[in-house]
Amino acid sequence: MSKFELKLPQMGESVAEATLTTWLKEVGDTIEMDEAIFEIATDKVDSEVPSEVEGVLLEKRFDVDDVIKVGEVVAVIETDQAVETSANGVEAPEVVEEVVESPAVELETQMEEIQSAVSVATPNFGESQRFYSPLVRNIAKEEGVSMEELEAIIGTGKEGRVTKNDIKAFLENRSSNGSTAVEKPKVVEAVTPKPEKKETKATKEMPVATNEGDEVIPLTRMGKLIAHHMVESVSTSAHVQSFVEVDVTNVVNWRNKVKDAFQKREGEKLTFTPIFMEAVAMALKKYPMMNISLDGDNVIKKKNINLGMAAALPDGNLIVPVIKKADQLNLVGMAKTVNDLANRARNNQLKPDEVQDGTYTVTNVGSFGSVFGTPIINQPQVGILALGAIRKLPSVIETDQGEYIGIRSKMFLSHSYDHRVVNGALGGMFVKTVADYLEAWDINREI
Repeated sequence: MSKFELKLPQMGESVAEATLTTWLKEVGDTIEMDEAIFEIATDKVDSEVPSEVEGVLLEKRFDVDDVIKVGEVVAVIETDQAVETSANGVEAPEVVEEVVESPAVELETQMEEIQSAVSVATPNFGESQRFYSPLVRNIAKEEGVSMEELEAIIGTGKEGRVTKNDIKAFLENRSSNGSTAVEKPKVVEAVTPKPEKKETKATKEMPVATNEGDEVIPLTRMGKLIAHHMVESVSTSAHVQSFVEVDVTNVVNWRNKVKDAFQKREGEKLTFTPIFMEAVAMALKKYPMMNISLDGDNVIKKKNINLGMAAALPDGNLIVPVIKKADQLNLVGMAKTVNDLANRARNNQLKPDEVQDGTYTVTNVGSFGSVFGTPIINQPQVGILALGAIRKLPSVIETDQGEYIGIRSKMFLSHSYDHRVVNGALGGMFVKTVADYLEAWDINREI
């Protein structure tokens, strides 16, 4: 019998850790090859981690809601197979010996437990909807930072996360104001600390009355994340909007002309989305200061144009897969990428790195019949474009021979942008450029 160490696999270049959300197997359960053992979650994507061997689950190294780093051993599986490598390709021993602690080690462990029991109460991260890295958690525990204080810290990291520098700056400011971090007791005394009264977000909000017959539906994990990100974005960015009406008659007529031939040749449907994505990517190349993020007092000008594509899920939640280096794709490549990401998003098959590193987002509110909308910026980006419904409207058409009334296909583009770094001129010129590109669409374009 051999023992196989199942480690958290690499999930993408920018993903270093994940949260364990569900154990699908219990200790003693039989496991088949490629059978899922547990589920993990990053910011927005839930993924199953399968077994690489057949056997019996012998040990679970982490609990639900624990944050696991890539490469850490999550489970140990007993198998009849000769195991030479572990999940990440590193040699693994055939036998995992049990370590018997010496009396000295046991005594040291007991002393640490006693000191932990009498130290200042530490934050319960399970009560927070906000993500904190293991490093930030450790600093908070060591310095006696309460959950209320931690929740109040404005994060400058990706998606508003609290970084090491943020919590260090908070501690320095607290010390300068005459309040110091709680010191750890040097001598263990038999004193029971008074529990710290914590004011959670639920206590700050106005309670909602329920009546008989009302149904209470708890938010899903993804729902909580979305709610947190939206509130955080509104409180972070100074939102302002610009609206442009676009005549997309040429786009509509061209698509109707080529869509059947395109599907027959490529095996893919040609929707309006890749056309709009191409227009946005070209506008971002012309106005690169829309393809930025704000980091404190510094503007980060992004090298790549990575377009987020907001997609509604069957359960009512929202996810934003990212088209990487969108400006380098032709229309065929854009159509294939859009269709692939949209299909896998609906089937919960996206990889964690496929929802990371977006630099600008597009959302299609017109698919639900909305004429226009005022979308909330997807942090840490500085702009988001909403595509309204395409409608046939009577319009004034200007020609060399004069003006006349005709039926045209029109839509609204709604551009929300961060007024801290994007002024009205840039925000307006950007969305007008998208409109100009669509209105000048070549009806004879070949694909």
